[in-house]
Amino acid sequence: MEKETSASETAGVTGTVDLVSRDEYPVVDLTGRVHLLPCSVKHNGPSTVSDYFKPRKTDVEVEGMNVQEAFFRGRRLHGTTVPIPDGYSGYVLEKPRLGKGKKLQNSDGESNCWQSRGQFGNITYWNHDNMPSSDDALLRSFHWFPISDALHKKVTPEEMAKAASHLNK
Repeated sequence: MEKETSASETAGVTGTVDLVSRDEYPVVDLTGRVHLLPCSVKHNGPSTVSDYFKPRKTDVEVEGMNVQEAFFRGRRLHGTTVPIPDGYSGYVLEKPRLGKGKKLQNSDGESNCWQSRGQFGNITYWNHDNMPSSDDALLRSFHWFPISDALHKKVTPEEMAKAASHLNK
């Protein structure tokens, strides 16, 4: 017996991302204030983070990266700030609310609409027991940007003709 699947299960998930600033919710520049910590914080809302999380610069340099130091819940962290590659931007996204805390929902009860609340041009990532390195997952993920650019680059008719001539040889 085969399981029946609905159109929504086979069609994939669609949604929207609104990056335009609105008067009621202007997009805030968060450059220099975005951190990727090696932990999970089970809190969603305002917090006086700067009262407790106080990164400081060190004189240490690893692989050309200036290392920073901070402590979180008594554990020492080492981190470095890396720029978002040229032509790209980082965004902080939020699901919009209708009022009284209710989120917008689609017909399946899922919210797939997002709005930008902040934009950033760099990110500071932190490691627990290791110094920052070019082998870190965040930095390795940046290697995909040029690959993506190459895959999505428009191909000119001249390039197509040249490729076709090479195939015919």
